Amino acid sequence: MTKGFTRLVLAYALVTIAVAAISRRLNTGAVTTLAGTAHQPGTADGVGAAAGFRFPLGVAVDGNGTVYVADQSNHVIRRISPAGAVSTVAGLALSPGTADGSGSTARFRYPYGVAVDGAGTLYVSDQYNHTIRKITPAGVVSTFAGMPDRHGSADGTGSAARFHNPAGIAVDAAGTVYVADEGNHAIRKISPAGVVSTLAGQAFSRGSQDSTGVNAQFDHPTGLAVDAAGTVYVADQNNRTIRRISPAGKVTLLAGQVGRSGSKDTVNLYSRFNFPSAIAVDAVGALYVADRFNHTIRVISAAGQVSTLAGAALGSGTANGVGTTARFNCPMGVAVDAAGAVYVTDQTNHTVRVIR
Repeated sequence: MTKGFTRLVLAYALVTIAVAAISRRLNTGAVTTLAGTAHQPGTADGVGAAAGFRFPLGVAVDGNGTVYVADQSNHVIRRISPAGAVSTVAGLALSPGTADGSGSTARFRYPYGVAVDGAGTLYVSDQYNHTIRKITPAGVVSTFAGMPDRHGSADGTGSAARFHNPAGIAVDAAGTVYVADEGNHAIRKISPAGVVSTLAGQAFSRGSQDSTGVNAQFDHPTGLAVDAAGTVYVADQNNRTIRRISPAGKVTLLAGQVGRSGSKDTVNLYSRFNFPSAIAVDAVGALYVADRFNHTIRVISAAGQVSTLAGAALGSGTANGVGTTARFNCPMGVAVDAAGAVYVTDQTNHTVRVIR
């Protein structure tokens, strides 16, 4: 055996040990319930278990650790303080509508996604209104792009633009908003001035093609995140894959295999997902995925290693615990803060969970 071959074998062994160590570390996430009570939908503001949610979807966290939730079937946007105190930012529980206004005078119709910028402004994908809404730190709601009850695919400025059941939403440091336009199978981009353009995908062209701009295809994309370099990551739900879009609009497959459901933890394209619904990215480039029908939270390292952070594949439930002892029931939203805490909207449990 040559020295070169010996060194190669040793290097491979060290990489294998390192990957295993990363997987073990990622599987030690301790899951607790931040707010809400499992199996008890409600509308109440309050602290921890005293608060009620009704099929919560999107989640975001700001630099101070305040969590924001699109409380879908309550038609409101909620706020959770670091101490677990839940309050309603905008909308009125169980009162769907389209109205702009302040606080409880505003109306939403099944809000899906929520994102927060560095100044504390919230952006909401108001799914069944086919619009993108904006909420100031003072709670004033306005329609940023699209027109209520008018779905379509048009690019344009403000109310001239059209969306079709917009889902996940993200905002970058420059104030550009990105939208997973689920019904159009496209990823849209909104400038700070409200100019809507299509970053990738083409309306009514459903598929899995990797390419650039309108030549790429998605199949009901629902989750979306953007990193500091302007790379956009997409949970392409019906394709069961995680996709990556460069700032120039080039789409590539990052993890999973098109049309192949599963729960396999491994590297990149050999991994499997089961209708991934949401995605978040941390400061070092790790991705967190709400793997909806696996009832798990997955992690994709910057090197492409896929691991299960919490939950057990196909093991739905409500349990708090560490790693695979925890249980979720259709996790639909995920966000990560600067300290690495991961927030999850556990939709069918009507709760917001945290993994530390």
